[in-house]
Amino acid sequence: MNYDLEERTLAFGRRVVRLSKTLPKSVANLELSKQIVRSGTSVGANYREATEAESKRDFVHKLRVAKKEVKETTYWIDLIAEANPDLKERLSDLRKESRELMFILAASIDSALGKRKKKLSNNQ
Repeated sequence: MNYDLEERTLAFGRRVVRLSKTLPKSVANLELSKQIVRSGTSVGANYREATEAESKRDFVHKLRVAKKEVKETTYWIDLIAEANPDLKERLSDLRKESRELMFILAASIDSALGKRKKKLSNNQ
């Protein structure tokens, strides 16, 4: 599967923004919306920063921040689903994408650190 992670994280951020615009108006949703927009849009911004990193260490650090932000976004998705039970099905696809991005970023970090080779050699 060929995809551009920069475009995928941008699409994820866009979906988060669209979600926040459609949440029913309430005090809880206002706060949840602010939080998810911050973390959900930060994923792509940090990934883009990683692609311009000045060192391997900087690259890994920025990928870790992006991973942390996508993990936080998953948390906010879960709270929004709890506060808005009628949106649970709609949110499941966004949650799935957040988990996939988390795994992709984790694999990228492992690869950059050479951990994938170590894991394979330890299993033999």
